Amino acid sequence: MKFRYKLQQMAVFIEFLAGAGLAIFFHLVLHNEMASYLIFGVGVLLSLATYLLREGIEKTRTELTDLYHQAHEVTYAISRVTDAECQAKAQELLANTMRTITMLQNGFIPLDETEFYLDGAKCSDAATLRIRAVDPVTFGWLARATLVNFYQSNLRALERKVNITRIFVMHREEFVAPEFQKVMMAQLKDGVDIRVAFRDEFPGANAVSDRDTNIPWDFAVYDEQVATEVFPHAGKYYGRKTNHPAEVEKYLHYYQLVEHNAHAVMIEGEQVTLASDVIATTQQK
Repeated sequence: MKFRYKLQQMAVFIEFLAGAGLAIFFHLVLHNEMASYLIFGVGVLLSLATYLLREGIEKTRTELTDLYHQAHEVTYAISRVTDAECQAKAQELLANTMRTITMLQNGFIPLDETEFYLDGAKCSDAATLRIRAVDPVTFGWLARATLVNFYQSNLRALERKVNITRIFVMHREEFVAPEFQKVMMAQLKDGVDIRVAFRDEFPGANAVSDRDTNIPWDFAVYDEQVATEVFPHAGKYYGRKTNHPAEVEKYLHYYQLVEHNAHAVMIEGEQVTLASDVIATTQQK
């Protein structure tokens, strides 16, 4: 094997010697200078072609070998796990990894909770025109550090005259909850366009999940260029981000669906109420 490999390494040199030898033979023995020059030139060209071809094949072989090992490295590693319980855990980890890779292939970046709100703050700071957000009822806007810091980026965007519309999706009884009233009151006073959408008004909602699985309830779109979404179920990752145009367009469509079912709100005294209720009360008077 080693001798064969060395022979392959010396193929170009051997071809050159063969061509040169024939050229010398034709020149000194047969006294045919034209043929000797022709043979020498063809020999040099063949040696060069062999060198280039061999280098190309060697480079391609190295690249394919690296790709092969890269593609099968995890498979080989898992196949070497002999314990049955460990093998089951390895298969579970592989399945989770494949789901993450599939997400990346589709243009989504998975994020844990801290990364999610950090990226959201960066997107908010980069926004120049409009932010559209759909959120469930969350009471941490005024207390949790991640939400407070994220909302601070919203305030900076408002100072730059960026239009922010936030639609809270909730049950009807949550609308009058004191803590949520404080959240809506604070954001309305800061200049955020707050609206509310009640879950029972969505035709896809049902008694089992109380959620239309075709519409996400916790996402935001920044300048129609970037979209972020919180996963509805707990897991390794808290949410995801994408700037893929087709995916961003989907979230804009989801926003329009939610917005179509949303109610405008306004401050009435010390409470946030539905604008439609205030108008109805005024008309009755």
